[in-house]
Amino acid sequence: MWQTLLAPVDLYCERTGPELWAEPANALTNLAFIAAGLWGVREVRRHGTGTFAAILAWWVVAIGIGSTLFHTFAVKITIWADVLPIAGFTLAFTLFNLRRFLGLEWGKAIAAFVVFYAAAGLLTYAVPDWLRQASNGTTGYLPPFLALAVFGVWTAASGSGAGRYILVASAIFVVSVSCRMADPLVCASFPLGTHFLWHILNGLMLGVLLAAVARQGAPKGRGIGECGSKEAGNRVKLGQTA
Repeated sequence: MWQTLLAPVDLYCERTGPELWAEPANALTNLAFIAAGLWGVREVRRHGTGTFAAILAWWVVAIGIGSTLFHTFAVKITIWADVLPIAGFTLAFTLFNLRRFLGLEWGKAIAAFVVFYAAAGLLTYAVPDWLRQASNGTTGYLPPFLALAVFGVWTAASGSGAGRYILVASAIFVVSVSCRMADPLVCASFPLGTHFLWHILNGLMLGVLLAAVARQGAPKGRGIGECGSKEAGNRVKLGQTA
Protein backbone atom coordinates (compact mmCIF):
# COMPACT_ATOMS: atom_id res chain seq x y z
CA MET A 1 0.00 0.00 0.00
CA TRP A 2 2.70 2.50 1.02
CA GLN A 3 4.65 1.69 -2.13
CA THR A 4 1.60 2.71 -4.15
CA LEU A 5 1.00 5.91 -2.17
CA LEU A 6 4.64 6.91 -2.40
CA ALA A 7 4.99 6.09 -6.09
CA PRO A 8 6.44 9.09 -8.00
CA VAL A 9 4.19 10.95 -10.42
CA ASP A 10 5.25 13.05 -13.38
CA LEU A 11 2.36 15.20 -14.55
CA TYR A 12 4.00 18.43 -15.67
CA CYS A 13 6.44 19.50 -18.33
CA GLU A 14 9.01 20.96 -15.94
CA ARG A 15 9.52 17.73 -13.97
CA THR A 16 12.16 15.47 -15.50
CA GLY A 17 12.81 13.17 -12.53
CA PRO A 18 11.66 12.19 -9.00
CA GLU A 19 14.02 14.58 -7.21
CA LEU A 20 12.72 16.97 -4.54
CA TRP A 21 13.67 20.11 -6.46
CA ALA A 22 12.76 18.94 -9.96
CA GLU A 23 10.00 21.55 -10.34
CA PRO A 24 11.52 24.78 -9.00
CA ALA A 25 9.27 27.15 -10.97
CA ASN A 26 6.13 25.18 -10.19
CA ALA A 27 7.11 25.01 -6.51
CA LEU A 28 8.14 28.64 -6.04
CA THR A 29 5.14 30.12 -7.83
CA ASN A 30 2.91 28.70 -5.11
CA LEU A 31 4.03 31.77 -3.20
CA ALA A 32 1.34 33.54 -5.24
CA PHE A 33 -1.32 31.66 -3.27
CA ILE A 34 0.34 32.28 0.07
CA ALA A 35 0.77 35.99 -0.69
CA ALA A 36 -2.87 36.28 -1.82
CA GLY A 37 -4.09 34.51 1.30
CA LEU A 38 -2.05 36.59 3.73
CA TRP A 39 -3.12 39.78 1.96
CA GLY A 40 -6.70 38.56 2.25
CA VAL A 41 -6.28 37.98 6.01
CA ARG A 42 -5.08 41.57 6.39
CA GLU A 43 -7.97 42.95 4.32
CA VAL A 44 -10.57 40.91 6.20
CA ARG A 45 -9.24 42.25 9.51
CA ARG A 46 -9.08 45.81 8.16
CA HIS A 47 -12.69 45.69 6.97
CA GLY A 48 -13.96 43.66 9.92
CA THR A 49 -15.66 41.09 7.70
CA GLY A 50 -15.74 38.31 10.28
CA THR A 51 -14.60 34.76 10.97
CA PHE A 52 -16.05 33.10 7.86
CA ALA A 53 -14.14 35.55 5.66
CA ALA A 54 -10.92 35.01 7.64
CA ILE A 55 -11.26 31.23 7.21
CA LEU A 56 -11.49 31.68 3.43
CA ALA A 57 -8.33 33.79 3.42
CA TRP A 58 -6.38 31.25 5.47
CA TRP A 59 -7.74 28.54 3.20
CA VAL A 60 -5.96 30.18 0.27
CA VAL A 61 -2.72 29.96 2.26
CA ALA A 62 -3.44 26.25 2.72
CA ILE A 63 -3.85 25.87 -1.05
CA GLY A 64 -0.36 27.28 -1.54
CA ILE A 65 1.15 24.98 1.09
CA GLY A 66 -0.59 21.89 -0.31
CA SER A 67 0.43 22.65 -3.87
CA THR A 68 4.02 23.24 -2.75
CA LEU A 69 4.07 19.81 -1.11
CA PHE A 70 2.86 18.21 -4.31
CA HIS A 71 5.32 20.01 -6.58
CA THR A 72 8.25 19.05 -4.34
CA PHE A 73 7.26 15.62 -2.98
CA ALA A 74 5.59 14.54 -6.22
CA VAL A 75 4.04 11.23 -5.17
CA LYS A 76 0.51 9.90 -5.32
CA ILE A 77 -0.38 10.70 -1.71
CA THR A 78 0.61 14.38 -2.00
CA ILE A 79 -1.82 14.80 -4.89
CA TRP A 80 -4.47 15.00 -2.17
CA ALA A 81 -2.60 17.84 -0.46
CA ASP A 82 -2.97 19.70 -3.76
CA VAL A 83 -6.55 18.75 -4.62
CA LEU A 84 -8.43 18.80 -1.30
CA PRO A 85 -7.71 22.44 -0.26
CA ILE A 86 -8.81 23.64 -3.72
CA ALA A 87 -12.04 21.63 -3.56
CA GLY A 88 -12.72 22.78 -0.01
CA PHE A 89 -12.21 26.44 -0.85
CA THR A 90 -14.49 26.17 -3.87
CA LEU A 91 -17.32 24.74 -1.78
CA ALA A 92 -16.81 27.17 1.12
CA PHE A 93 -16.63 30.22 -1.16
CA THR A 94 -19.85 29.15 -2.88
CA LEU A 95 -21.65 29.05 0.48
CA PHE A 96 -20.14 32.42 1.39
CA ASN A 97 -21.39 33.81 -1.91
CA LEU A 98 -24.90 32.49 -1.38
CA ARG A 99 -25.09 33.73 2.19
CA ARG A 100 -23.20 37.02 2.21
CA PHE A 101 -23.37 38.35 -1.35
CA LEU A 102 -26.81 37.06 -2.31
CA GLY A 103 -28.27 37.20 1.19
CA LEU A 104 -30.01 33.82 1.05
CA GLU A 105 -31.22 32.14 4.23
CA TRP A 106 -29.40 28.95 5.18
CA GLY A 107 -32.15 26.67 3.87
CA LYS A 108 -32.27 28.30 0.44
CA ALA A 109 -28.47 28.60 0.31
CA ILE A 110 -27.97 24.89 0.99
CA ALA A 111 -30.66 23.94 -1.53
CA ALA A 112 -29.03 26.09 -4.25
CA PHE A 113 -25.62 24.68 -3.28
CA VAL A 114 -26.75 21.06 -3.57
CA VAL A 115 -28.64 21.54 -6.84
CA PHE A 116 -25.78 23.40 -8.46
CA TYR A 117 -23.01 20.96 -7.52
CA ALA A 118 -25.16 17.95 -8.38
CA ALA A 119 -25.64 19.39 -11.87
CA ALA A 120 -21.98 20.45 -12.18
CA GLY A 121 -20.83 17.01 -11.01
CA LEU A 122 -23.01 15.22 -13.54
CA LEU A 123 -21.77 17.50 -16.31
CA THR A 124 -18.15 16.86 -15.35
CA TYR A 125 -18.76 13.10 -15.18
CA ALA A 126 -20.27 13.21 -18.67
CA VAL A 127 -17.10 14.72 -20.19
CA PRO A 128 -15.67 12.12 -22.63
CA ASP A 129 -12.30 10.53 -21.85
CA TRP A 130 -10.68 11.91 -24.99
CA LEU A 131 -11.48 15.47 -23.93
CA ARG A 132 -10.30 14.82 -20.38
CA GLN A 133 -6.97 13.56 -21.70
CA ALA A 134 -6.65 16.27 -24.34
CA SER A 135 -7.17 18.94 -21.67
CA ASN A 136 -4.48 17.48 -19.39
CA GLY A 137 -7.16 16.66 -16.80
CA THR A 138 -8.29 20.28 -16.67
CA THR A 139 -11.95 19.32 -17.17
CA GLY A 140 -11.86 18.37 -13.48
CA TYR A 141 -11.92 22.12 -12.80
CA LEU A 142 -15.24 22.53 -14.61
CA PRO A 143 -17.30 22.82 -11.37
CA PRO A 144 -15.27 25.74 -9.94
CA PHE A 145 -15.34 27.52 -13.29
CA LEU A 146 -19.10 27.07 -13.58
CA ALA A 147 -19.48 28.27 -9.99
CA LEU A 148 -17.59 31.48 -10.76
CA ALA A 149 -19.54 32.08 -13.97
CA VAL A 150 -23.03 31.21 -12.70
CA PHE A 151 -22.81 32.80 -9.28
CA GLY A 152 -20.84 35.73 -10.68
CA VAL A 153 -23.67 36.57 -13.09
CA TRP A 154 -26.29 35.96 -10.38
CA THR A 155 -24.44 38.15 -7.87
CA ALA A 156 -23.92 40.94 -10.39
CA ALA A 157 -27.60 40.79 -11.41
CA SER A 158 -28.62 41.05 -7.76
CA GLY A 159 -26.89 44.42 -7.52
CA SER A 160 -24.14 43.28 -5.15
CA GLY A 161 -20.80 44.98 -5.68
CA ALA A 162 -19.13 41.58 -5.34
CA GLY A 163 -20.47 40.52 -8.74
CA ARG A 164 -17.88 42.41 -10.74
CA TYR A 165 -15.06 40.89 -8.67
CA ILE A 166 -16.32 37.36 -9.31
CA LEU A 167 -16.75 37.97 -13.04
CA VAL A 168 -13.20 39.34 -13.26
CA ALA A 169 -11.99 36.27 -11.36
CA SER A 170 -13.80 33.96 -13.81
CA ALA A 171 -12.12 35.72 -16.76
CA ILE A 172 -8.70 35.26 -15.13
CA PHE A 173 -9.56 31.60 -14.54
CA VAL A 174 -10.19 31.07 -18.26
CA VAL A 175 -6.66 32.26 -19.02
CA SER A 176 -5.10 30.19 -16.21
CA VAL A 177 -6.94 27.07 -17.38
CA SER A 178 -5.53 27.63 -20.87
CA CYS A 179 -2.02 27.68 -19.38
CA ARG A 180 -2.65 24.41 -17.55
CA MET A 181 -3.96 22.77 -20.71
CA ALA A 182 -1.02 24.01 -22.79
CA ASP A 183 1.66 22.66 -20.42
CA PRO A 184 2.23 19.22 -22.03
CA LEU A 185 1.91 20.67 -25.53
CA VAL A 186 4.87 23.06 -25.25
CA CYS A 187 7.45 20.73 -23.68
CA ALA A 188 9.41 20.20 -26.87
CA SER A 189 9.87 23.91 -27.53
CA PHE A 190 9.64 25.27 -23.96
CA PRO A 191 10.86 22.71 -21.37
CA LEU A 192 9.84 24.90 -18.43
CA GLY A 193 6.21 24.47 -19.44
CA THR A 194 3.31 26.75 -18.59
CA HIS A 195 2.02 25.25 -15.35
CA PHE A 196 3.79 27.92 -13.30
CA LEU A 197 1.54 30.49 -15.02
CA TRP A 198 -1.47 28.51 -13.78
CA HIS A 199 -0.21 29.14 -10.24
CA ILE A 200 0.51 32.85 -10.72
CA LEU A 201 -2.82 33.57 -12.42
CA ASN A 202 -4.80 31.54 -9.91
CA GLY A 203 -3.07 33.39 -7.09
CA LEU A 204 -4.26 36.61 -8.72
CA MET A 205 -7.75 35.16 -9.22
CA LEU A 206 -8.03 34.12 -5.58
CA GLY A 207 -6.76 37.54 -4.51
CA VAL A 208 -9.61 39.13 -6.47
CA LEU A 209 -12.11 36.82 -4.76
CA LEU A 210 -10.68 37.65 -1.35
CA ALA A 211 -10.99 41.36 -2.18
CA ALA A 212 -14.71 40.74 -2.75
CA VAL A 213 -14.93 38.77 0.49
CA ALA A 214 -13.21 41.47 2.54
CA ARG A 215 -14.87 44.51 0.98
CA GLN A 216 -18.36 43.23 0.16
CA GLY A 217 -18.86 40.25 2.45
CA ALA A 218 -19.80 41.70 5.83
CA PRO A 219 -22.89 40.11 7.41
CA LYS A 220 -26.00 42.03 6.42
CA GLY A 221 -26.60 44.95 8.75
CA ARG A 222 -23.28 44.44 10.56
CA GLY A 223 -20.73 45.96 8.17
CA ILE A 224 -18.54 48.77 9.48
CA GLY A 225 -19.70 51.10 6.73
CA GLU A 226 -23.33 50.28 7.40
CA CYS A 227 -22.96 50.84 11.14
CA GLY A 228 -21.17 54.10 10.49
CA SER A 229 -23.93 55.23 8.15
CA LYS A 230 -26.63 54.33 10.68
CA GLU A 231 -24.82 56.19 13.47
CA ALA A 232 -24.37 59.22 11.22
CA GLY A 233 -28.05 59.07 10.28
CA ASN A 234 -29.08 58.87 13.92
CA ARG A 235 -26.94 61.91 14.73
CA VAL A 236 -28.59 63.85 11.91
CA LYS A 237 -32.04 62.91 13.18
CA LEU A 238 -31.12 63.93 16.71
CA GLY A 239 -29.80 67.24 15.40
CA GLN A 240 -33.00 67.83 13.47
CA THR A 241 -35.23 67.13 16.44
CA ALA A 242 -33.11 69.09 18.93
